[in-house]
Amino acid sequence: MKLYLGIDLGSTTSKAIIVDEKGTIIGRGITNTRANYETAAEIARMEAEYNSRFSLLLHSINKVGGSSDELHSIINQVEVAFQYLQFHKRYQILHDNMRTTVEEKQRRQIKHILNDELDKVFKKIETDIRSEFLAGTVSTSTQFFRDIFSAHYMHEIESLEQSLFDDLVSIYEVSILSVENQVVSFDFSELVMNAVDLVVDNKNGKLDKFKSGVDAVASLDLAPADYIGTGYGRQLLPFEEKHIKSEILCHAFGAHNFFPKTRTVLDIGGQDTKAIQVDGHGLVTSFQMNDRCAAGCGRYLGYIADELSLSVSELGPMALECDYETNICSTCTVFAGAELRENLNLGEKRENILAGLHKAIVMRAFSLLARSGGVRNEFTFTGGVARNPAVVKYVSQMVKENYGDLTINIHPDSIFMGALGAALLSKNRRD
Repeated sequence: MKLYLGIDLGSTTSKAIIVDEKGTIIGRGITNTRANYETAAEIARMEAEYNSRFSLLLHSINKVGGSSDELHSIINQVEVAFQYLQFHKRYQILHDNMRTTVEEKQRRQIKHILNDELDKVFKKIETDIRSEFLAGTVSTSTQFFRDIFSAHYMHEIESLEQSLFDDLVSIYEVSILSVENQVVSFDFSELVMNAVDLVVDNKNGKLDKFKSGVDAVASLDLAPADYIGTGYGRQLLPFEEKHIKSEILCHAFGAHNFFPKTRTVLDIGGQDTKAIQVDGHGLVTSFQMNDRCAAGCGRYLGYIADELSLSVSELGPMALECDYETNICSTCTVFAGAELRENLNLGEKRENILAGLHKAIVMRAFSLLARSGGVRNEFTFTGGVARNPAVVKYVSQMVKENYGDLTINIHPDSIFMGALGAALLSKNRRD
């Protein structure tokens, strides 16, 4: 079996896709590690490999006639438990790092107070997060280690007196980077069987077939026959030049794979916005790109979320609750906080302000689309921001208002489109 790897090294997230010789996706991986691009690429690749092994496990069981709804359910439960055990390992490393930070940087008289508080907080968080993972309630938009841990950690320490709170926040901020930028390897078979112990009754007769499948899949060599890297940080990848391709080309090719009639692609990522025109083969005919400023991109939304003490995933749903869209004069990230606070001080509802901010983002993107050639035939929206329901709402409205009742495509794998295009391009040059 020949496999092909695509890596999209973005400014806020890094994605990896593995496809087989037919171009079918068998594995996906994503991380928000960004301080070290080489590490980010490796973590995303590893996650795609683990996901591939679960896909191949399901395929192998189906192939020998072992398919059943119960067995499929077991595999899904085990993969979630597998992800929890990965999280828990990093969680233990972070706990150790934070205790070390206390010993190195804190005054002697409060070290024991801080360590005692950390131990209590970590114990409570461990119980809560384990329950969320195994109940399947960890949001798909917040599966990154930092996001999951931070939300729980800040909630647990927010009621402490100010000086203790400040010390614990400082300790966390010093310690988290080394955990995020550490490649933590796992033995697939061992971790899977540990996951089985967490969620499955070992008396279940279906497990014999499952366990034999795990051993077979774990022994497979998933080294890619070829690979291509792309994205905002592609030049920082430890790849030869022949393994690097333009993100414009890769996003267009990925979108064309899912939607062959696509002629216009809008990609809004963390750091830039791309308006791309493509032909019937998925090749780029023209494009416009805003890469000089993060205004109107994922990082802009992240800044707004920080100003409101919300997660990025909460912004879109909250904006949909608006009565109307507040008029936003600027989408400049530098001035966004001031304009946001001014509107709040004037008594404007957060929902209305957020609706105005989301509409302003889309208006900025549509100015790029107009300069690239407008919207033709089918329109495909890609990138991490395509997961935001308020942005999707205003994109859909503006396509119809300006270009008519065209087909609008948004795929569940929108955030992986660049990595998919890279993987498919690596496959095609080997065909």
